[in-house]
Amino acid sequence: MFDAILADTGIKVALSGVRTPRMNSVMERRVQTCRRELLDRTSIWNQRHLLHALPVFERFYNSHQPHQGIENARSLYPFPTPIAVPDAIAHLDIRRRDRLGGILHAYRHAA
Repeated sequence: MFDAILADTGIKVALSGVRTPRMNSVMERRVQTCRRELLDRTSIWNQRHLLHALPVFERFYNSHQPHQGIENARSLYPFPTPIAVPDAIAHLDIRRRDRLGGILHAYRHAA
């Protein structure tokens, strides 16, 4: 009966195995990250606004935000080139691109 209610609202039910404890923790982390980093900082006005904000946040979180790793390298991307000259750090040209009205920021070196 509950699945029918969700299907009426357009939500697809995904069946999971009974003995898959990791699945629950992965989804809890995803929901908590979305809540802390997006929903706690944004006033969502309606469903249309939410459906706009969630995909933008998901693209930002999965592709633009550097997750902690070896030398802050993301998986499937090469390691960043090390800066050999210490004086070059003072002359870095970093550009910031705002997302979702300034809630999320993506930083890049200017070409």
